[in-house]
Amino acid sequence: MIENLIHAYTPLITWIGLGFLISRFIPDSSLKLLGQTLYWVGVPLQLLVLARHTNLSHGEFIPGIAVGVLLLSLVLAVLIWWVWQWWISTKQEPEPSEKFSPPGRSSLGSFILATILGNTGFVGLTLTQALTTPENNDWAVLFSVTNNVVGTYGIAVLIASYFGDRETKNHWWTQLWDLLTVPSLWTFVIGLNTQFVKLPEAVEFGLDQAVWVVIACALLLVGLRLGKMSGWQSLKTAAIASILKVLIIPALVGLGVTNFGVTGGERLVLVLMSGTPTGLSVLILAEVYELDRNLLASSIALTFVGLFLALPLWLAWFS
Repeated sequence: MIENLIHAYTPLITWIGLGFLISRFIPDSSLKLLGQTLYWVGVPLQLLVLARHTNLSHGEFIPGIAVGVLLLSLVLAVLIWWVWQWWISTKQEPEPSEKFSPPGRSSLGSFILATILGNTGFVGLTLTQALTTPENNDWAVLFSVTNNVVGTYGIAVLIASYFGDRETKNHWWTQLWDLLTVPSLWTFVIGLNTQFVKLPEAVEFGLDQAVWVVIACALLLVGLRLGKMSGWQSLKTAAIASILKVLIIPALVGLGVTNFGVTGGERLVLVLMSGTPTGLSVLILAEVYELDRNLLASSIALTFVGLFLALPLWLAWFS
């Protein structure tokens, strides 16, 4: 198992580390361009390929669990944020200049995204393939697709559009337009409706390889953003989001699905997918909607560390 985990995390360390090392030589405009390219081209291509191989024969149970995890994460994130802000507002400091100032609007949106969005498309699928039997792969793929379509490029787009620091005023039709123009939703629909279309082997091979290029670029963007961080002012906020993401939420999911009679490898799949580190897509959304990049990058880093600590617990309790 240790060998499989090392194999799974090698590309993470390699590409994120490379991005961190070269970040001082890359201008901010290039990071924004990379994020925009991933949003409009890279991730839609990844979902197109994934949708063409998705088995929908398992009914509505797994998508229902995935949506339930998103909503649970959203509610917990908002409640914890309110409690934390109340605590900050009541904290007294001897000097006015030392008082805490509440984080801005974009930080709230970033905190919610860091809590609800997991890296199910890469880390989640990799872990389930390494730690469970092949019979559970369809559960993992369907969970990941639902998380990406409903969460990353559904609910998350609405949140990012609402809380982002954009110059134009927010209206309900602004969020609706942002949702309808998400390219990943359209490519997912195209992928589902072209499953019966047999493409030449060279084309299929090229699409599969392109997905790994997208993953490498997304990991590189994480490293670049970590290297560009000017400080660790967001570390405390990111730590709270990380505890929710990799510890509290997967524990609640594991206990909850047990009450529905789900045990063994299938239960472990749901726990692993709900407790994956904060998704790389949050940095892409941050580039598009001007969110708190430091908070999101810190959350990604902390949740990766938290996963290493939490994984033995999930294997012991829910396998």
